[in-house]
Amino acid sequence: MKAMKKNWIKKSLTVTGIIATGILFSQFTGEGTNYTSVDVKNHVYLPNNMNFCGEKVPMRIIDVKERLDREMTVNINLHSATTLIIKRANRYFPEIEPILKKNGIPDDFKYLAVIESALTNATSSAGAKGFWQFMPETAKEYNLEVTNSIDERYDVVKATEAACQYLKKAHAKFGNWTLVAASYNRGMGGIQKSLDSQGVSDYYDLFLTEETSRYVFRILALKEIMGNSGKYGFQLPNDVLYDPIKTKNLPVTENIPDLAKYALDQGINYKILKLHNPWMRDTSLTITPGKSYVIQIPTEGYKR
Repeated sequence: MKAMKKNWIKKSLTVTGIIATGILFSQFTGEGTNYTSVDVKNHVYLPNNMNFCGEKVPMRIIDVKERLDREMTVNINLHSATTLIIKRANRYFPEIEPILKKNGIPDDFKYLAVIESALTNATSSAGAKGFWQFMPETAKEYNLEVTNSIDERYDVVKATEAACQYLKKAHAKFGNWTLVAASYNRGMGGIQKSLDSQGVSDYYDLFLTEETSRYVFRILALKEIMGNSGKYGFQLPNDVLYDPIKTKNLPVTENIPDLAKYALDQGINYKILKLHNPWMRDTSLTITPGKSYVIQIPTEGYKR
């Protein structure tokens, strides 16, 4: 019985191997029905010169060039995802850019938010949340409130301010914006430890985990693609981009026991209220002593 079973398995594996080999062979030779041609339009010609926050990318180093090529190729061919990011950027960059400028943070860091969250209030498997993907304890360290009912990681303005505080602190430590960007993924301590142990001073000379090794190149790729979208096949007319939504800001000075009723009193519904104020995580709002909140109410685009 065992011998028969072994022979059956051996024959099955052999047949499977032949089928798999045949599929691969037909793809590469053009024989059979599984042939897939390669669209040459999807090949990437990298720019000769690139920089991050004015710091030159050493494109003559082979692994640097190939790591950038990888991220460019991936994101150019993620058509739907990259298209949606470009659409969202038209709405959210006007909010993010002035906050970066006010805090003395280079404009290129808006692309860090892009690779962290695709400009959505995403939640990672580790529990990081919002555009800037703060973990709970880090958020609190940078004065973001995180409770069961309020989570300011979902407030784009406040989270961007908090990110700026981190970036300024990291720049005071490293004096180099590229290392600052890498530290957003790896942590300041992790980057410093790698610099010390490897005896180098530049991000592009570090041997890092794959995630951090790719991190800055993902930022560079999105900067290049979004800054030259037509060149890379993303010719989006203005009327398909997501426009900023006009809102009025209502300061909150007392508890709101029923947010659904509050929404109706403002001439909107609960859904619209939550979409524009995702930092409110409960059905009511309790004011934390010493804190202030502003509720955004849209003035357009919510009526049938």
